Amino acid sequence: MAVADALRRRDPAIRITALGTQRGLETTLVPERGYDLELIPPVPLPRKPTADLLRLPGRVLASMRRTREIIDAVEADVIVGFGGYVALPAYLAAGRGVFSVKGHRREGAVTRGSGRRRVPVVVHEANAMAGISNKIGARVAARVLAAAANSGVHARGRQDAEVVGIPVRSAITRLNRRALRAQARENFGLPAEGPVLLVFGGSQGARSLNEAVSAAAPQLTAAGISVLHAHGPKNSLTLEGLHEPAKYVAVPYLSQMALAYAAADAVVCRSGAMTVAEVSAVGLPAFYVPLPHGNGEQELNARPVVTAGGGRIVADAELTPKYVIDEVIPLLRDSDRLAAMGRAAADAGHRDAADEVARIVLEVADRD
Repeated sequence: MAVADALRRRDPAIRITALGTQRGLETTLVPERGYDLELIPPVPLPRKPTADLLRLPGRVLASMRRTREIIDAVEADVIVGFGGYVALPAYLAAGRGVFSVKGHRREGAVTRGSGRRRVPVVVHEANAMAGISNKIGARVAARVLAAAANSGVHARGRQDAEVVGIPVRSAITRLNRRALRAQARENFGLPAEGPVLLVFGGSQGARSLNEAVSAAAPQLTAAGISVLHAHGPKNSLTLEGLHEPAKYVAVPYLSQMALAYAAADAVVCRSGAMTVAEVSAVGLPAFYVPLPHGNGEQELNARPVVTAGGGRIVADAELTPKYVIDEVIPLLRDSDRLAAMGRAAADAGHRDAADEVARIVLEVADRD
């Protein structure tokens, strides 16, 4: 959506169609942002040999056919893919993508097969380690972009993808935390003065983050540190021994992340690709706590920012109440260190990534 917004800023006449599945958040988010959404059958990739693996070819074909129908109907001029369930059948179809852009088509487009136009593809890999969908899409793409070097995805004839960063919405990249600080704190009922720690573990929260930080609530508030903690809609916190005037504000979910960032001085969070991109873009020091399972991708996402001095990586098992007391509290009470880490985080980010991807997309559309 950040790229879609950037494209519209460049040319309001561009028509954008998003591909999604019935089970995804896009059924709400895409229409809310004012873009057309077309649904295709999802194609989850089984990670182990099961009966689902035998059904995979049929599911892929069905999803490809539906995707091709959409690509033809909207007369797409370029396809942009970001990986995942939707991207694979789209890459494999003649159009291959996550959303299409119309408005820059030239006469004499290349055709193949039964006379259908060949639609150029731009692939973007947001994670530090590329997924299967984007590895496949890169083989047919006109341009391959990535958030970081050595992601394992590259275009034909290149050693690596073009590093452009992660597209982040303009409400985040243009956020003036200092100007919004008072309004943001008033919005959440936080004190106007004193440091604020922001804690969130994604849309569903994270138990280890919840338990470690909430258990240190008495020490945090006694040190004059307020906390804004999004614990997840299915979770709750037990808070005891709090000390005024600092406050511990616990909410199930944060719908206004820009205001949450503006209210905060540091963050404890997971290190998904988008989380790292947003937190670094706004210049917040962070304690990144990668998911303890998977292929280690989350730690790799945070590594460039941490190497630049904009954060720390904390193993999930090491994030304890004692760690919060011994490491998080001293940092929040040291304004000079906070400022230095914030500058390092901001310098490590790519605030113009959405505009850069949009520029490349239109370049590919005009060239094809």
